[in-house]
Amino acid sequence: MKPIVSMATITKTTIASLLCCILLEVNAQPTAKEWNADVVGWNLGNQLECSAPGQDGETMSIGLADNSIKAETAWGNPAVTKKLIKAVKDAGFNAVRIPVRWHCHITNPNAMSIDKAWMDRVKEIVDWCLEVNLKVIINTHHEKWLEGRPTNQYLEENNQKLALLWLNIASEFASYDYRVAFAGTNEVHLKDNWGKPEAEHLAVQNSYNQTFINVVRATGGNNLKRHLIVQTYACNPEFGINNRDFIIPDDIEGNGYNYMSVEFHYYTPWDYAGECKCNYWGEPYKDKPDVSPSNEQTMTDFFNRALNTWGRRGLGLIMGEWGVSDRQRSGQTETIHENMTYYCHFLVSEAKKRGIATFVWDNNQFGSGTDKFGIFDREHGLKIKAPWILKGIMM
Repeated sequence: MKPIVSMATITKTTIASLLCCILLEVNAQPTAKEWNADVVGWNLGNQLECSAPGQDGETMSIGLADNSIKAETAWGNPAVTKKLIKAVKDAGFNAVRIPVRWHCHITNPNAMSIDKAWMDRVKEIVDWCLEVNLKVIINTHHEKWLEGRPTNQYLEENNQKLALLWLNIASEFASYDYRVAFAGTNEVHLKDNWGKPEAEHLAVQNSYNQTFINVVRATGGNNLKRHLIVQTYACNPEFGINNRDFIIPDDIEGNGYNYMSVEFHYYTPWDYAGECKCNYWGEPYKDKPDVSPSNEQTMTDFFNRALNTWGRRGLGLIMGEWGVSDRQRSGQTETIHENMTYYCHFLVSEAKKRGIATFVWDNNQFGSGTDKFGIFDREHGLKIKAPWILKGIMM
C-alpha cells in the first residue's frame, strides 16, 4: 500500500510548486518576441508625460519646475490610482505603456539627475502594474529638448543628455524583473513639422537609438538582457521601414537582436482614426459615402512589410500607440461605433497573428472629434465610456 500523504503536505508541496513557477516566470529572460507575444496593451495617456502646472508644454528648458510633482494632474486628469490599474487589468489588458516626461523633474541638468519624489511616483505606478502582473513599458516622452531638435547642431549635446538621463532611469530599475521594458524616445521630429525628414534628421534618430542601447546595457543587472525598444523617426513606420532610413542599433555581444523591438505608432488611416474626416472603414462599410479609401488590405500589407523588414531579422514589433477618436453623427452614431468595433478587432487580431504588441491610446478625453481617445473615465468611477472600443479589442 502506498503511504498516505497528509493534506498539509499536499498543500505545502502545491504552494511551493506554484511559488517556484511564479518566480521562474517573473525572472525568466524573455526575448523581445516572447515579451510581445499576445500583448494587448493600454496607454496611461496624459498623466506622467504632462508638463508641470503652468509650464509651457513645448518648453525645451531642463530643470526642476515649480510644483513639478503635480505634473500628472496638470492636463486636467485626476491622479493615477491603484484602482485604475486594476480596472485596466480586469478589462482584459495585459500590459501598460507609461509615457513619462522627465525634463521638468531634473534637479541637476549637468547630470540629468531626477527628482527623487518624481522617481518614487513613477516606481509606485510601475509597482501597481506588476502587482497585478501587467507588463510595463517606461519611456522618455515629450522631452522637447530632445524630440524637437533632431539636427546636427544639437547632436552631441542631446546624445550626452540622453545618455545621462537613461543612465539614471536604468540604474533605478536595474533590479526590476523582465516584465518591465524600456523605450528610448518617443515621436522625435522637427518642431511643428511632421513631414518627410531629411537624411540628417534620420541619422540623429538612429544616434539616439544607439545611445539608448549602449547606456542601458552598461548599467548591468537585469538591464543586460532587458527588453529595449527603439523607434523610427516620429514613430512613423513609413520613415523607418526602408532599411536605408532606419539603422538597427548594435546590442552587446551575445544578445543579437533577441532583446530589442522596433516601435511605431499607427493612427492609420489618419482620415478615419484621428482626423474624423471619414466616419467608416473597411470592406463591410464600403458603400458608405464617407468611408476611408484605406481598408483591410492596406493594413495587412503594412503589417506584412513590417514583419518582413524587422521581424524576420529577429526583432520584436511594438505598436506603441494606436486608437480611433470618437465622433457622433446624428442618426449614425450607433453604426459608426459598430464600425469602430470592427476596426479595433481587425487591427488587434491581425497584429497578434504577426506577434505585434499593441497599446491603445487612452487620454481620458471624451466627446466628438479629434483627440477623443478616452476609454476609462478616470473622473467618474472608472466607467468604461467607450465600450465599442473595448469590445473590438477583446473580442
